[in-house]
Formats: sequence, structure tokens, C-alpha cells
Amino acid sequence: MSNTTVRLVFLERVLYITLTTVPCCIFLFINGTMLYTLRSKPVFRETCRYILLYNLLFADTVQLTLSQLMYILSFSRIFLTYPGCGVFLMLGNLTNPVSPLILVVMSLERCVAVCYPLRHASIITIRNTAVAVIVVWAICFLNVVIQILLLLEFPFEELETLQMKTLCNTAVMLLSPLYYDYEEAYTYFLFICAGLIITSTYIVVIIAARSASTDKASALKARNTLLMHLVQLGFSISSTIHNPLLFAVSKLVLFSVLIRIQNFFYVFFIILPRCLSALIYGLRDQTIRPVLVYNLCCQIKLSVISGKPKVSP
Repeated sequence: MSNTTVRLVFLERVLYITLTTVPCCIFLFINGTMLYTLRSKPVFRETCRYILLYNLLFADTVQLTLSQLMYILSFSRIFLTYPGCGVFLMLGNLTNPVSPLILVVMSLERCVAVCYPLRHASIITIRNTAVAVIVVWAICFLNVVIQILLLLEFPFEELETLQMKTLCNTAVMLLSPLYYDYEEAYTYFLFICAGLIITSTYIVVIIAARSASTDKASALKARNTLLMHLVQLGFSISSTIHNPLLFAVSKLVLFSVLIRIQNFFYVFFIILPRCLSALIYGLRDQTIRPVLVYNLCCQIKLSVISGKPKVSP
């Protein structure tokens, strides 16, 4: 390979890494600011739906950080050790199921708010919300424990060195067919159950909205929120089909074309689903929006279009 070709390949890799890293860093800044915002005031720390939102954003932010780090390592052709690769994979497997499970809890909370408005404060308490969050993380942790047990089947004693000679991915680390069966069953079960529960709460809220005793404005807002949860769940599902879809496309196109398609898939299926939560909630929620904008602008006071100064939160 000539020096010119090597230089072009290097520049192409730098270009791809830059095109993905820059928007990723922007979204990480937004997510980080949103996380800070949700911990900056008592109204956020002591409101159940904001506690759930914090956990959703935290899991998405960790996933986004891990994905970008693995992407950079992959394009830079940097090989990890087997233990290091295992840590990255298990951390990703811990936080990945958090999003759909938290969305389920958030949907149930909105359903209770519409169907049982008088009992909402007694049912959706800080204590019950904390228990729900602990259960969600416990389910995800149990999933990781099972995967680690399956990982122990890897023949590490047959390796000459722990340094990997290929890129870090699940196919290299976990060779047992049982793992793939478990992962497939777990993923299908998780998203089917989450989809059914969120859809059911959406239908229940629509029925409740037709009741004369229901606050129409509150029901309409809850319905839109649940619809947004369904869209977010769809985005979460899209991230799980990234690798199978990329594998299928790799059989149809040249390698040079595959690299470009891989970057498009990565941005669309990995980056966007992990950053939309902060934008959607931050701009939609009237309580969060002014504080978020204030923090995003590095606490510089903004003015409205009319010229009247906006009171800083």
C-alpha cells in the first residue's frame, strides 16, 4: 500500500470519527446539563416523574458514551484485552434495558395520574418510585449476572495472551450458542412486554379521556406523553437491530460503501435514540425548559423576543 493510500485511509478515518464525535459530544453536553438540571432544584429531586426521567437520561448517557468510545476504538483499530472488552460489554448490557423498563414505569405513573387523580399522590410516592427504580436496576443487574455466568464458558485457558487480536464485540467474547438464545429471548421478551404495557396504558387513558369526570386537558397531555413513550421505545428497539441490519447489508455492498453505511446507521440507530430524551422532555416540560435553557447557556440571562427580561430560575 502506497504512502498516498495510507494517508487517504487515515484522513478518511479521522473524518468519520470527527463527524460522529462532534454531534455525540454536543448531545452528551445536553444530556449532562439535563442531568445537572434535574438535581439542581428540590422540585425536580422530590417529584416522582423527574426522578424516573433522571434514571432514563443517566442510562442513555452511559450508553451513548460507551457507544462512542467503542466506535472510536473500532475505527482507530485499537484492540482491547479480553477482560477490558468484557467490562465494556457488561456495562452496556447493564444500562441498555434500563430505558424500556423506566419508560414502562413512567407510563404507569401517567396512567394513574389520569385514572386515579385523587389517589395519585398516595400511590405515586417518593418511596414507591425509589422501589420501582431499584427493581428496574435489579432486573438489569440480574441480566448481567446471567451473562457473566455464560461468559465463564469462554476458554480463557487456551489463550496465549489476554490481548485481543480482533475488535471488541459480543461475537468474539461469547461463543456459547446458549448465550445467543438467552440474549434473543431476553430482548424479545423485554420489548414485547414494554410495548404491550405502554400501549395498554395509552388505550386506558384514551378511554378515560372520554369520561365526563376526567380532566380533559390532563388526559390529553397524558395521552401525548404516552404516545411519546411509544416513540422512544421504538427508538430503543432500533438500536438493537443495528448489528443484524449492518451484517445483512455487508453481504450486498462493497467494503468502502459499507463503511459509509455503517456511519449512517451508527448516527441514526445509536446516537439519536440516546439523545432525544433530553431534547423531548427538556423542551416540552414547562417546568424544566426555563431551567434547562438557563443552564445550557452557561447561566447567562436570556431575553424573550418582546425584549422583556426573563427572570432567571
